[in-house]
Amino acid sequence: MQVIRIQTPSAKYSVFAGTGLLDSLEPRMVRVLPEHYGRGSRLPKRVFVLTSPEIWNLWSKRFLASFSAEPIILFLSPGETHKTLRSVEKLLREMSKAGGDRSSLLIAFGGGIIGDVGGFLAAIYMRGIDYFQVPSTFLSQVDSSVGGKVGVNLPEGKNLVGNFHHPLAVFADMELLSTLSDRELRAGLFESVKAGIIRDRTLARYMEENSAKILGRDNSALEKVIAASIRMKADIVGKDERENGLRMILNLGHTLGHAIESITGYRKLLHGEAVGWGLIAALYLGKQRGTITAVEFDRLMRLIYLYGPLPALKLNAQKLVDASAKDKKHLGNVRRFVLPVGIGDATVVEDVSPVELLDAARYMLALAKELPPKPEAETSR
Repeated sequence: MQVIRIQTPSAKYSVFAGTGLLDSLEPRMVRVLPEHYGRGSRLPKRVFVLTSPEIWNLWSKRFLASFSAEPIILFLSPGETHKTLRSVEKLLREMSKAGGDRSSLLIAFGGGIIGDVGGFLAAIYMRGIDYFQVPSTFLSQVDSSVGGKVGVNLPEGKNLVGNFHHPLAVFADMELLSTLSDRELRAGLFESVKAGIIRDRTLARYMEENSAKILGRDNSALEKVIAASIRMKADIVGKDERENGLRMILNLGHTLGHAIESITGYRKLLHGEAVGWGLIAALYLGKQRGTITAVEFDRLMRLIYLYGPLPALKLNAQKLVDASAKDKKHLGNVRRFVLPVGIGDATVVEDVSPVELLDAARYMLALAKELPPKPEAETSR
């Protein structure tokens, strides 16, 4: 098992990544409580679990096996269309009717949407209660469960309502990945590709050289990628908790990625797939600006294609650029955009013109009209 420490100005906690964690959740949670509450701490009387019906149907028996008292289960239907303030209000009222108070605890058990909504519930219920993250997808294990960013979408854009609220701990059980479809696994892996591009060239190289093992769900290979991705994010979050500077580089590929999700109604692509297309646009813009060489561009494009194919897209480039203007990184009329700098570094620029962005969107969409070719790693499985 890997234990990665998160330390920010406002929170200190650990991410536990390994196998078999689900079978012993309550004792594991109890063991971390003294760090936050003092010796002899126990779980409170009211423990809420936010999950999806699908996840609960698959894993409820193993989840509940270690609990001395059965928690109160809250359900959120899957999909970005349910990551809304309407859903949050419904769940808050359920918590209130069940007697939730300021001593209550919430466990977010599911993918990135469950984690984002669960963390947001914990941040605002009774002005804030504690919570744990138990991420069930690759993407949520390597990215969204770590760092304290929680929130929901508006019709106008993704994650426009939210807060910073860190969990007491994160328990990333790799056995949960066994029920993921190949498509969901690939979507999550694009966040790890992003991690390698912006901060960890060793991770990028490992993902280049071991794609067959990773896509074949080799436990050792997956654990290396998960741990490296979390460590990268932990380092950045520790230096810039509130996304005032350095942390913005975590949004490589997300400006156009979020715009894709928004204008397709959050129904066509998984989040990681939208980020994959956004990465391609960012790489193209980086090559045009000279922050990466043509050789680096080709190498990173091959890396992205190794973990494809990405779904085909037929969108209007101008509408996509217009939608990206609502990105929450922007301040006033200044459009912030993350570009790769070589392999293993990135920068945030504030002078990307609408013409440049439109050119990058057109390049991306030209590739997206047809499914990219099947990668070599796929045929070797």
